[in-house]
Amino acid sequence: MRKADRLAWLLSLPDDERLRNLAKLTPAQREEMATHWRLWARPEQVAPQGEWRTWLVMAGRGFGKTRAGAEWVREIAGADPEARIALVGASLGEVRAVMVEGESGLLAVSPPRRRPKFESSLRRLTWPNGAQATLYSAGEPESLRGPQHSHAWCDEIAKWDNAAGRAISAWDNLLFGMRLGDHPRLMATTTPRAVPLVQRLLGEPEHDIAITRGRTEDNRDNLPGRYLRDMRRTFGKSMLGRQELDGELLLDIEGALWTRALIEQCREHAAPKCTRVVVAVDPPATAGGDACGIVVVGLGEDGTAHVLADASVRRASPERWARAVAQAAAAWNADRVVAEANQGGAMVGSVLRAADLTLPLRLVHASRGKVARAEPVAALYEAGRVRHAGTFAALEDEMCGLIAGGRYEGPGRSPDRADALVWGLTELMLGRRDALKIRSI
Repeated sequence: MRKADRLAWLLSLPDDERLRNLAKLTPAQREEMATHWRLWARPEQVAPQGEWRTWLVMAGRGFGKTRAGAEWVREIAGADPEARIALVGASLGEVRAVMVEGESGLLAVSPPRRRPKFESSLRRLTWPNGAQATLYSAGEPESLRGPQHSHAWCDEIAKWDNAAGRAISAWDNLLFGMRLGDHPRLMATTTPRAVPLVQRLLGEPEHDIAITRGRTEDNRDNLPGRYLRDMRRTFGKSMLGRQELDGELLLDIEGALWTRALIEQCREHAAPKCTRVVVAVDPPATAGGDACGIVVVGLGEDGTAHVLADASVRRASPERWARAVAQAAAAWNADRVVAEANQGGAMVGSVLRAADLTLPLRLVHASRGKVARAEPVAALYEAGRVRHAGTFAALEDEMCGLIAGGRYEGPGRSPDRADALVWGLTELMLGRRDALKIRSI
């Protein structure tokens, strides 16, 4: 009887009979049973059959992508002493913290007798049989130029730095080095985002790529019930929930002012020192209705604008959203607050002053619709004059829902966060325009 069949047979026995048989196992056999991945894994966490070159696991958070990747690498290393494996993540810190030393990383899933030796200074893992894995950062594409590998595990490829095409360059350099062994293979694990690299992989020929999709709930047996309930209660079927929980790839809407690819091109890890910082506010009409859009933007010394934070709050009373504005202004050392005052201008000013806001406050009154106001700001993105210092999923979903011609097809009833962004970038980059009637308080 094969080892896997024997273990499955043991688990199928009644409790008392199973205990008697388990008592006969040697310590090594008990250890093997506890770490036999194919026995415990869900079918979608095991490499599919076929002659694929790339296995793409694109699923929601908590699906078990990292565990699947680590176990795939462990299986390869255990079977092939000549294996030379690349471990590639968004940064070396993430490769080490998640892929190697994380709770579902390579060191944690390996049984003590076959655990690889990790030499952090060399960025190298070595298994007892001689198989090796080397750590790489996708943010340094040139580090992948030259080394040769038989296999590669690339984690969270949708998070790789897309500035100046780094993500694509890292992937391409890795591919050029996949020339060891008879059948070089890559595994990519990621939460879906419509970045250029993910879309390129999805367009590969069917015989070259195997795609596994999944939802957070697929791993419910290993996740706290409260976590699942809270996440669904908070995000439900919103665009963010569909992406992060359901593993759905959200594509661009035809005619949108912003595309996800455009936003990814504007991504940066951190903003430089800014000469001006503005907190922009799109107040809600009612306390129980739309969100209060609160977005922090800054102007760099080179004249480039940087989106620094999305501090928006939902279903907030005037006192609560005003406090959130004051807190954002203090946290980012802002020099001005810009607030739309079409909905009760005097009230907006009074509420913000009552929140101990000591900064200059500018109330702006719009004579054009939200989409029309957004068009010149979208042009700044096209020109490369705006950067996002991080990822702001809810804000970016709204931006991608603004359609040329005046429609909004994004999440929620109104693009409150995106409207706040537009006010802030207009203040920083476009100055006073005829379409705005501005007065200072």
